[in-house]
Amino acid sequence: MLGLVSLVIAYLLGAIPFGFLLVKFTKGTDVRASGSGNIGATNVLRTSGKAEGIATLLLDIAKGFFAVWIAAKLTDDSSLWTSLAALAVMAGHAFPVFLQFKGGKAVASFIGAFLYLTPLPLAIALLLFVAVVARTKHISAGSILAAGTFPFGVWMILHPPVEVTLAAFIAGAFVVYRHSSNIQRLRAGTENVFAWKKS
Repeated sequence: MLGLVSLVIAYLLGAIPFGFLLVKFTKGTDVRASGSGNIGATNVLRTSGKAEGIATLLLDIAKGFFAVWIAAKLTDDSSLWTSLAALAVMAGHAFPVFLQFKGGKAVASFIGAFLYLTPLPLAIALLLFVAVVARTKHISAGSILAAGTFPFGVWMILHPPVEVTLAAFIAGAFVVYRHSSNIQRLRAGTENVFAWKKS
């Protein structure tokens, strides 16, 4: 029973649209009407400014981490329920009940969730992310490559319980899938270039 409760909590935490709320409170605008229309940190940074973008990133990472932490506390650190909570918080961010199930790409909540579950492979994936973004100037390219290779790092480095490995593969594939439109723009050479200042 507590496992199911932890999943509901994880989903609802994930569904809190911090990017949308921060821009609404600080700028009085709907971030979904600007840039890519996404509620995530990259679009908030691009359209609303550095402070809002960084705050969105940190809050979205935090909700991913705490969703899994709460599941661990409620289920005696069960690898099954914490793995499911990681997926639930990502689902909440991508399909938030508070925004008609239209949310972000779940990268930051992915980072937070697996910061708790698999910190070492995550750190390596983040190094790859930084390297790719530095080389290409595309946040999406870094996210896609880091998410796509992350599950293999989890499997090779940790040899964790099968449910953790499966969650890592599902989460990585989900992040790549959520970037389908970015992949098309990268192929077409029309993807947005990363910059710290808003456009």
